[in-house]
Order: sequence, then structure tokens, then C-alpha cells
Amino acid sequence: MRRLLPLLLALPLTACEGSQSALSPHGDEASRVALLSWILFAGAAAIFALVVGALLLAWRGPERARAALAQERAIRLGGLVFPVVTLTLLLGYGVWQMRDAGAGEQQPELRIDLVGEQWWWRVAYHAPDGRAVADANQIRIPVGREVEIRLSSADVIHSFWVPSLGGKTDMIPGRTNRQRLRAERPGIYAGQCAEYCGGPHALMSFEVVAMPPAEFDTWLAGRAQPREAPATEEQRRGQEAFMAAGCGSCHAIDGTAATGTIGPDLSRFGERRLLAAGALRNGPAEVARFIADTQGPKPGNLMPSFRNLDDAERAAIATYLTGLK
Repeated sequence: MRRLLPLLLALPLTACEGSQSALSPHGDEASRVALLSWILFAGAAAIFALVVGALLLAWRGPERARAALAQERAIRLGGLVFPVVTLTLLLGYGVWQMRDAGAGEQQPELRIDLVGEQWWWRVAYHAPDGRAVADANQIRIPVGREVEIRLSSADVIHSFWVPSLGGKTDMIPGRTNRQRLRAERPGIYAGQCAEYCGGPHALMSFEVVAMPPAEFDTWLAGRAQPREAPATEEQRRGQEAFMAAGCGSCHAIDGTAATGTIGPDLSRFGERRLLAAGALRNGPAEVARFIADTQGPKPGNLMPSFRNLDDAERAAIATYLTGLK
């Protein structure tokens, strides 16, 4: 048992690092939040240590120390002056540290509109040349460049949070809030809705993909290129089955007759690592399973199940969708 004790004590530390950890900042905003958190923790620890120390002295300390603690001056200093001064300094530091959080001197070149919907994320990139590019459940940003995220909601209150890149910002119906992000290095950073929004709230996640600037520019420019026809016979059958099943009335795929706006845009569906806003990994088998039973992996979501399609049709649709890149 003694040998296992250090391992058990170290177990909580495994949750302190990763792509969704506020203790592992990789952006300007997240670094400010992390520093402020540690300073506040230090101040709270100082007050806690004073209180516990006074309790121990009053309980087990020598008679002289106990008598000193009972004096009016000690009560004023330890119970009033020290906490007030410490908390005032912490408040002032917090206001100073966060005074320009989310605000920059220059307007970022790239703006991204993000709309929270039950229970997924609608994404629109606004490039400097005026083009708007639709996507869903994934955000791509260039490393080292500040990006403005404009946040709103189509239904209830949601909350945008990418712990490694920035703090939380509420998404409120009828209001647009803003947050600026800058990733320090390439990587994939996990994000989550941080405000309970009913139903499968816990399965409303997304990913921020930070790319080298040149690679991002190439990717964004490629979104303006005409879509190529399905490359294989299986993909062609999948496209036909997709349209025949009426999927295009809810989902959009650029360059096709699918122009629905109710559900997520699927134009580059194959580029996403996650399916159904994080409910599943994205792959042909998972897509086919989700089409057959949308409520199993994500109970309460608004997409109906398509059990009327046979296995071959669902597999063809899955092949078609995962090939959209």
C-alpha cells in the first residue's frame, strides 16, 4: 500500500496538462488568465496560512502567544488589516491585468463569426478580400496572428472556451460578444461550451487548429476553388444517396445542390477529426453508424436517424462525406 500511495497522490497531476488545460497556456489571452490565477492563488494561500497559523497558535501555542492573539491589536491586524490590504492588492492587480483582455490596437486581418446552436457550432470566416467561408465545429487560425472571434447564439446562452488559448466568453441570443485569440505554436486545441445549454451540452465541443501562416493562407484560398466531382464510384453513389435522402435540405455542400442551412455545413467535412461536435471520432464507420442512429452517440440532438437506408447506402454516404476535403 505504501508503494501505491505516491502513485495515487500523483494521479490528479495527469489532468494538469493537455490541449484543454488552462494550466497549459499557448496564447496571449490564456497566459494572462493563467498568471492572474496563480497570483490570486498565492494571495488566497497567504490569507489561509495566516488564519490556520493563528488557529494553531490559539490551540497549541505557548501561553504568551495565545495571550498576544487575544489582544485587540492582533485581532485588528490579522482579522481586518491584512485581509483587506491583500484582497485590495489582488483586486487592483486583477483589474490592471485584464484591462485590455480581448482588445488590441489594430483590427485583426481575419474575422471569424461563431454562432452557438443546440448543440453544435456554426463557423464563418471573413477573409480580408471580403469572402465568407462556411464551416462547422472546427476553427482554423494562423499561428502568430491575432484573430477576432465574434460570438453569438441562435437559441439559448452558450459559452465559448478554449482553455489553452483564452478565457470564457458568453454567447447570448441577440448580442454579439468578441474575443481575440493568438496561438503561439501550431497544434490542435480543444474547446467546449462552458455554459449548460440543455440536452447533450457535454457533447458540444470543437477544435481550434492552429496552422503555420503560409499553410493557413493556402487552405483559405483553396476554399474558394470550384469543387471537383466525386473521384470514385462509391463516392458518386454516396452523393446520389445523400441527395435522395433529403440531406441537402438541412446541410450545405458548396458546388452541389445541397444548400440547407438548418444543420452544419459539410463542404469540408472530411477535414474534421470529430463528428457531431465531438461526440465521435470522424471516420467512415462512425459516420455510417451515426446516420443509422443519431441518438445513440448524442442523445437529444436534433438530427433524425435514417434507419430507412440500407447498410450499403449509409456506407456510400459515409465514404462520400469523409472524402470532402
